Amino acid sequence: MSERFLKRAVKWYFKSLGYDVRIARIRLGNTEIDGEAVRNGERIAIEIKTLSDDLARGLGQLAEALASGYNQAVLVTTLRKAKRIESPVFSTAGFTLLAVDSKGNVHAMANPYTGSLCHGGPLTEGIKYRCRRYHRGDNSGLCNP
Repeated sequence: MSERFLKRAVKWYFKSLGYDVRIARIRLGNTEIDGEAVRNGERIAIEIKTLSDDLARGLGQLAEALASGYNQAVLVTTLRKAKRIESPVFSTAGFTLLAVDSKGNVHAMANPYTGSLCHGGPLTEGIKYRCRRYHRGDNSGLCNP
C-alpha cells in the first residue's frame, strides 16, 4: 500500500470529522511530521508509515510533535502492520494508532485515553458505521463497539 493511498484515506477520515487537514511536511525542531488536523483550537499531528518505514522513528517524531504543542499525535499505517504493533505507547494519553485497510477504510486500533480497541474516543466517532459494516457485526475482530 503506497504512502499516497494512506495520505488520501487519512485526509478523508479527518475531513469527515470536521477537521481542517493539511497533509504536507511540517517542520518541528529537529524533525518533521507528515501533516496536521485542526479544529476549534485542537491540533493533531499526523505521521504516516508504510510497510517499509521505521515505526520507532515515527513514534519519536510524534513525541516531538506533542512536545511542540500538539494536543494529540496519530500514527497512520496499514491494517496488516497495525495488527502486529503491541506497543504500550498507544495506551497513553495523546497517542493514537490508525490503520487503513485495502479498501481505504480507517480503523482506530487503540483509544487514546483508555487503550481499548476502537470506538469510544474523540477520533473514533466518524468510523463507527464503517467499522460495523466492515466487520459485519462480528465483534471478535478489530472493533469493539
